[in-house]
Amino acid sequence: MSKSKNGNGHAGSGVFGAPDRVLVKRGLAEFRSARPVIFSSQDTKFLLALPVDGLDEARRHGFQQLCAPAEPRLVVTARRARALGIESEGPVALKLDRSTDAETIDSLVADADPDEEAELDGPASEAKVPLHGGLSTRFVVFRDAVGGGSVAVIVGNPDFSKPVPVRLHSACLTGDVFGSSRCDCGDQLRLAIKRLNDEGGGVILYLEQEGRGLGLANKMRAYALQDAGLDTVDANTTLGFDDDERQYGLAARMLQKLGCTSIYLMTNNPAKLDGLSGLGIEVVGRKPLHAPINAHNRRYMTAKAMRAGHKLDHLMAAFAAEAGEVQTVRAAEEVR
Repeated sequence: MSKSKNGNGHAGSGVFGAPDRVLVKRGLAEFRSARPVIFSSQDTKFLLALPVDGLDEARRHGFQQLCAPAEPRLVVTARRARALGIESEGPVALKLDRSTDAETIDSLVADADPDEEAELDGPASEAKVPLHGGLSTRFVVFRDAVGGGSVAVIVGNPDFSKPVPVRLHSACLTGDVFGSSRCDCGDQLRLAIKRLNDEGGGVILYLEQEGRGLGLANKMRAYALQDAGLDTVDANTTLGFDDDERQYGLAARMLQKLGCTSIYLMTNNPAKLDGLSGLGIEVVGRKPLHAPINAHNRRYMTAKAMRAGHKLDHLMAAFAAEAGEVQTVRAAEEVR
């Protein structure tokens, strides 16, 4: 393809977009990834900024060195400033001395009472979230190296000194949120929550891995190919992906951060056990999560069992029962 220029004289801008917008988007991506970004204006003034989200002592010290000899300030919104007892109609830049540590900074931006020690402890942010039916949970949010967010949902009060029941659940917008019948994801999630509660507590790692790691857009493309006749495995490989693109290194790190290093998995997928092996997590066993089979997900689940190695014993039992019924019918017909 040949290069061309549009009216503003920038070669290839039809592909890359307007340079100013590209810079803004790149800056936002860097900022979400917890890296420092320079914000500048037309009068040559500039600000070097680092997000507080995910801040630890090493990052705080590094940013302080980067800003030297200037001292960093903590910028909070007017609403947050008022929560801190500072009346303001706009954002406020709070002075920080060199002894202000990351925990204190986090307290200034998140705690209900920053004069007291924070009650909650965890990466990025966490809070209690009561679920439907009166279930008690805590949501602990983690951020990966490129700004993505996965969540540990701690159900009840699990004892981390013993093997803890854990569900590694890949986000599924269609199934988890909208109740799609094309998969068993939403049913498995709800079944896992109930079972963890019945067992006295456990952990669901809600991982940002939509469509077995393909993402939502490619998941929809795979669905379209399935509607044209391919099964879920062939649809993914036709798009140029492996059947399952998920990796579980992040899941292992989340469990370690929680102090949960001995687990048994609630899963039908033995590959998840293999995915955690060698990553500092002891997997002592597996418990199945058999979701209902319906006319819309039957083909999908059959492909998972027959081609992807998922242990769906209830599906195999249904096949055997159907085969037995067919043989009975044929025998009856022969007798007639």
